[in-house]
Amino acid sequence: MDPYKIVKYPLSTEKSIRLMESQNKLVFIVDIDADKKMVRSAIEKMFKVKVENVKVHVQKGKKRAYIKFSDNNPAIDIATQLGLM
Repeated sequence: MDPYKIVKYPLSTEKSIRLMESQNKLVFIVDIDADKKMVRSAIEKMFKVKVENVKVHVQKGKKRAYIKFSDNNPAIDIATQLGLM
């Protein structure tokens, strides 16, 4: 499946910015039918980075993926690529 159909867009909220700075995580809205493995592979393909952990949360028909990146790939660099910073 196309990674750009799995990962819809990044979230830029106060909480997501705090997570980025303190825990090296980014938050994305992802396809409701995507599982953790699909999200992990899509993020790794899109940004050419190593993903350490993926946690998902479904609320009000939207699925959020909390992506923890390896220490070699700072989340702030990826956020800059996306234009969040």
